[in-house]
Amino acid sequence: MITLLIDGKPQAINDGARLTDILPGRDQACSVAIIRPGARESAVTGSMRLDTTAGEVVVDLNPDGRKLFDTPHLELPIEIHWQDRYAAAFGPFPSSFTPARAPALYERGDVILGCGGYDPGRSYLIFSRSRHTSDLGAPAGGGVIGQVVSGRGIIDRWGTGDQIRTAAPIVSWADTSRSFTTNDPDLLLEDGMEIISFLRITSQGYSGNHIADISAAESVEHMLLALADGHFMVERSASTHIRDNRKAGTDVQYEVKLPRREGAVTMRTSGRSRGALFIYIQDLPGSTTHTITGQVTHGLELARLAKEGEILCVQVDPPRFDLIGVPVERALEIASSRGVRVKGNIEDSSLVVVEQEPPTTLQSLFSKEVTVGVVSLEQVIDIELDDKAAPDSCDIFRRLTGLHLHDVGRIPFFFTFDDVFLFKPKIPKGVNINPENTPIDHVSAGILAITNDSRKSAGLVGVRTTDNSEFGPTSEPFESTNIIGKVRDLDKLPLLKEKEIVFIREVKS
Repeated sequence: MITLLIDGKPQAINDGARLTDILPGRDQACSVAIIRPGARESAVTGSMRLDTTAGEVVVDLNPDGRKLFDTPHLELPIEIHWQDRYAAAFGPFPSSFTPARAPALYERGDVILGCGGYDPGRSYLIFSRSRHTSDLGAPAGGGVIGQVVSGRGIIDRWGTGDQIRTAAPIVSWADTSRSFTTNDPDLLLEDGMEIISFLRITSQGYSGNHIADISAAESVEHMLLALADGHFMVERSASTHIRDNRKAGTDVQYEVKLPRREGAVTMRTSGRSRGALFIYIQDLPGSTTHTITGQVTHGLELARLAKEGEILCVQVDPPRFDLIGVPVERALEIASSRGVRVKGNIEDSSLVVVEQEPPTTLQSLFSKEVTVGVVSLEQVIDIELDDKAAPDSCDIFRRLTGLHLHDVGRIPFFFTFDDVFLFKPKIPKGVNINPENTPIDHVSAGILAITNDSRKSAGLVGVRTTDNSEFGPTSEPFESTNIIGKVRDLDKLPLLKEKEIVFIREVKS
């Protein structure tokens, strides 16, 4: 038998086991971090990762701190014993020092060895939440044994029942020769290996199991959308961060400016990369072009080791709460499971939700109540989009209709003539619709298209109910027509009225 550490939990397995044996349900697209035996020791610098029930905290320990964590008296797990706005203390546990019986000045992030009643036999590991002066029963000099360098948001969230479960030295760039990422299911495992299979991100404003702050509600919603498929695409890997560009070009509101500490998750709010998602692997100052949306609370080593082009599995707390596009009956089940009350016309289970207020996850969970707008499913037109043939045009269409945010979007109906039905979404300035996936000799009934920038009517969306070999679905020449998909519910089109808002739902073929 060999022993592994899998996402922080020890596990004994048979000799000769491979990666697929310990992670049988793993998403094969995702890379995992492998830290070989000895890698940790070769990179010992005094930095320690504390796995707590509220997330991971990284502390940089001085010699006294390293000595404390090496002593057998500090047995983990240890539970929080008291906490206030200034500090949080875990313990007690026995130690050996002489209390100074005098107050000391502490900075935010200081880690202190103190005791209760000036009795070292009842020692505590104390984390300073803010700058303050206090007598914590510490030895002369204040008893500071280290500094929190990552996860300062975690120490603010600790509360009754939280624990420090494990402590281990963290991987650094110095030991990447013995640490790496892979998605090879046949990797032969070695005794003492550590495997980290996913990232966990805790959203800004989420504390334990409740919403403590909604000041980042809109930007957090964009982060939840960017990670909706459970993947972080490493499209850039730099010395300070990794970046996922899939939502680049999306407007994100600037809400929270904080230092971009190791493990911080941000979204860029301006520039060409606005909407891109960043995970920081080194400390940087805050930026007016980045809003904080979360903190990595598990798997930071995976982010450190990730290479460009890799995909990382990610879990976000809390999961997104979005009822739009969901049938009323199912919406009520989802809301109930999340402790949210639903108001609105919800008596008819055949209706589908098309509006939700408040619109974001944090706001909805904070208020514990949402009001929904509903329509009959007969008023929702199902469409398919062809991302493979027209990725740019489909992306533009989703942004114009709101399908990039929800399962149901909306588009204004313009007018109809002959067999043509036209829709006219509002086109923001700067949106370019370049020719893409234009038809060659004919278009079939039901084909959905958008007029490209070669015509004055760029952005007009149309569909025909019969085949045509001369003009596209928007009644423009073929070279001005970008085919983006097809309409399934052609029978619903004759019921549309000019200038009304039409609800559309994207379905997969």
